[in-house]
Amino acid sequence: MNKSAKYQSQTDKLPVPANVPAGTDASKPHAHNNLDRAIRATVARATGGISPHSVTEAWSDWSMHLARSPGRQLELIERAQSNVLKTITYSAAALMQDEIPAPFKPKSYDHRFADPAWNKAPFNIWMQSFLTIQDWWDEATEPMRGLHKQDGDRVRFQMRQFLDLMSPSNLPWMNPQILAETAKTGGRNVADGAAHFAEDLIHTLTQTHKPAPEGYKLGVDLACTPGDVVFRNDLFELIQYTPQTKNVHPEPVLFIPAWIMKYYILDLSPQNSMVNYLVQQGFTVFVISWCNPGADQSELSLEDYRRRGVLEALQAINSIVPGQKVHANGYCLGGTLLAITAATMARYGDDRLASLTLMAAQVDFAESGELLLFVDESQVAFVEDMMWEQGFLDRPQMARTFASIRAEDLIYTRAVNRYFLGKEDLPTDIGIWNADTTRMPARMHSEYLRGLFLENRLTAGRFAVEGRVIALKDISAPMFVIATETDHIAPWRSVYKTKLFSDCEMTFVLTKGGHNGGIISEPGHPGRHFRVALRAAGALYEDPDNWIAKQRKIPGSWWPEYSKWLRQKSKRRQTPPDTGNAAAGYPALCEAPGTYIYQL
Repeated sequence: MNKSAKYQSQTDKLPVPANVPAGTDASKPHAHNNLDRAIRATVARATGGISPHSVTEAWSDWSMHLARSPGRQLELIERAQSNVLKTITYSAAALMQDEIPAPFKPKSYDHRFADPAWNKAPFNIWMQSFLTIQDWWDEATEPMRGLHKQDGDRVRFQMRQFLDLMSPSNLPWMNPQILAETAKTGGRNVADGAAHFAEDLIHTLTQTHKPAPEGYKLGVDLACTPGDVVFRNDLFELIQYTPQTKNVHPEPVLFIPAWIMKYYILDLSPQNSMVNYLVQQGFTVFVISWCNPGADQSELSLEDYRRRGVLEALQAINSIVPGQKVHANGYCLGGTLLAITAATMARYGDDRLASLTLMAAQVDFAESGELLLFVDESQVAFVEDMMWEQGFLDRPQMARTFASIRAEDLIYTRAVNRYFLGKEDLPTDIGIWNADTTRMPARMHSEYLRGLFLENRLTAGRFAVEGRVIALKDISAPMFVIATETDHIAPWRSVYKTKLFSDCEMTFVLTKGGHNGGIISEPGHPGRHFRVALRAAGALYEDPDNWIAKQRKIPGSWWPEYSKWLRQKSKRRQTPPDTGNAAAGYPALCEAPGTYIYQL
């Protein structure tokens, strides 16, 4: 019996667990439990899924610790006095047209004050006044002895949201760009902005998708690498791409994207398509295209995505390309799912994976950045009640969470440009993809939030699959792990912790860019660089700060490094396999990009 069949026979004998995560409504439901949940769901919709309890608890914790810390209060008073004095001195010099260094600078990622007009009075005075307050609140929310770190971070985050809203860049009479544009166009920018606002409001209220602009049509301009759908179930479509070289490496590559995104982030325009690049490098590439679940699929579980998603995709590939191991590549949450799947396969001795690639994917969630600000027991229960009523986490609810983390750029800068300057959004391939959001099934999202984010079970030795705990250290296949320098969803030091919980050979890459831009970093992309180093199997752990201090920056894209690594882990090229395998039950069903990509 081969390894694949042995694995299948073992899993078929095991009971499929209910997978109700520990901590989910542990208290016995009372007679009117549904009434309580319905009320909480109504409140959750009104607050965008933010728990009022979590907000008030954070402020209460911060203010009570500050109230009993007179020394800390004195520090903040001194900080306020110093900041005010600096601002007054700078303002007086600015009014006298004397040039002195500005006491405060915007953060590196804050581009709201980049226009040179902000350096002239009175705009520079307003900008410095805003930055003065921002600096004080940054100091006021620094850790205090006894203060829960998450509460301090939440207070800082909430104050940043408030200050971003009140920034002078958002006020037409204080923003020199808006004033100059209004004078130049005679107010036409205001009229155009009002039309844009009305258009966006209608789309928000009706939840309709805007049609793709000219040059960005799916299957023609985006997601246009030639291929065919060779398998489909209710959860995903499997796409096999047409070879573009005479011979190919025998081991196929399987991409597993996150289920919170449409897969074509990996197949954008032809020039920056990672799928197209690897096909051109002589690899047989498959991609999972997840469905966009509706309310009738609310009971889809994390186990469904593993079992009826990744494992069924592997089974199909094994039939289409028989006798060959698979290079599996997981992006974001798809990487987390791949790690779970690989650890489970290793437990059963299933060795069908030639290698694992994790792109901007976390296996430990203790340091997962500002997304943790939205995760505690009260918050998760609040979101669960909202999903219990509607059956899924809807697109706008998820999009607001990600946008709020970088509100100064993703919300307010766009609003100023569109509503006050009257500018149309310039379409880009990644912008079109970013707006093509998806839903999350209620059960799966609850399991993911509780089991991974809230309780961090995967690296705590408490994540069970089919009734038994799995361990990442069981994985023996070589890994290629990519993190990005400015990732605010999967911070690179969090991704780096994959080294802590695995013993296999690992190549770790740190590349310039964010969660999406750092991954979609094709050869020729200007200003790119990366660092790379090999960790031998069983080697001692090295902390991330020491690691980065030793690595030199290599200019250019990391994609050629990845292609070289895949070639080293593959056998010599041979004739490409056929598309699908009708005799084995995997006929070509339709051309890529398939049908699920169009689901709204």
